[in-house]
Amino acid sequence: MNSAIAERAGDAAQWRLVWRRFRKHRLAMGGAAVVVAVYVVAVLAEFLAPTTSGAQDEQYAYAPPQRLHVYDEQHGFGLHVHGYTSRQDPETFERTFTVDSGSRIPVGFFVRGESYKLWGVIPWDRHLIGPVERDAPFYLWGADRAGRDVLSRIIHGSRVSLSIGLVGVAVSFVLGLLFGGVSGFYGGMPDSLIQRVIEFLIAVPTLPLWLSLSAAVPSDWGPLMRYFAITVILSVIGWTGLARVVRGRFLSLREEDFVVAARLDGCRKGRIIFRHMVPSFASHMIASLTLAVPGMILGETALSFLGLGLQSPAVSWGVLLQDAQNVRAIETAPWLMMPGAAIFVTVLAMNFVGDGLRDAADPYR
Repeated sequence: MNSAIAERAGDAAQWRLVWRRFRKHRLAMGGAAVVVAVYVVAVLAEFLAPTTSGAQDEQYAYAPPQRLHVYDEQHGFGLHVHGYTSRQDPETFERTFTVDSGSRIPVGFFVRGESYKLWGVIPWDRHLIGPVERDAPFYLWGADRAGRDVLSRIIHGSRVSLSIGLVGVAVSFVLGLLFGGVSGFYGGMPDSLIQRVIEFLIAVPTLPLWLSLSAAVPSDWGPLMRYFAITVILSVIGWTGLARVVRGRFLSLREEDFVVAARLDGCRKGRIIFRHMVPSFASHMIASLTLAVPGMILGETALSFLGLGLQSPAVSWGVLLQDAQNVRAIETAPWLMMPGAAIFVTVLAMNFVGDGLRDAADPYR
């Protein structure tokens, strides 16, 4: 029986063996579930958010979070939240809110709310959860200084922050594979030139380089142009590590028997690279790319937090954290730090997935 299992394992494809080892990594499987859930939220952001990212009601500025309740003694079972009572300081005119346990705001699923276009194409006004009365206050994670729902803005911001990570890693993958492959396969002058460029980029501290490149972006660019600019900045800096990995693998593989046999068989260089050499370490590259996505997300967050990345009206986790720069605001509204919790959970889950893939793709394990 052991011989039959060994035979099946020997005949299994490389990806199937990686998947078998990956499933045994519990932290990686849990992280993968969280990552999938986060990206589902990003894809369906308009529908899952209780309201649109720009909807605001200034009379509820810094309103505290509301708790969902299922039962109360007067009305029985029914999903609801409690309303607010407000008080204005006669000297400072500052308005403070407290949750009024005596008021009841019914909450439902698939309710009508602010109109939006799903994926920018399909007009709709249904939201997964929200108040039955459209104008009733509904702030599960509190409100910001303009009376905007923090939960809805975090959900909408996930699309920008997570997509920058994927797009940036995709561009870094192309650059790293191209320059690393040329450097390792051809050697000589191209190798020396590319390695000097990589060493220069690595020698420059990352944060000052980010800041200088971001400061060069014209201030009159719109949110879409700044989005692409930040993506390019993160990609230009992020390809160097992958390029060195690819170069090392190419240097070790170009003298292997199967590569020499392909060269003697008359295969073109492009076919040797993409059909023989790259697939032999593709699993390792995927693991490296998975670990690079959190770095891209943190890079965008840092730039936007410092005011050099995306700017309002664009919504990303870094832009939302700009409200957390004010210590007084944090003292009175600590829920403004919730975008930081979303970043922490997402980056941690992605690191778990990357570690699991790296261990599963290691041929020496």
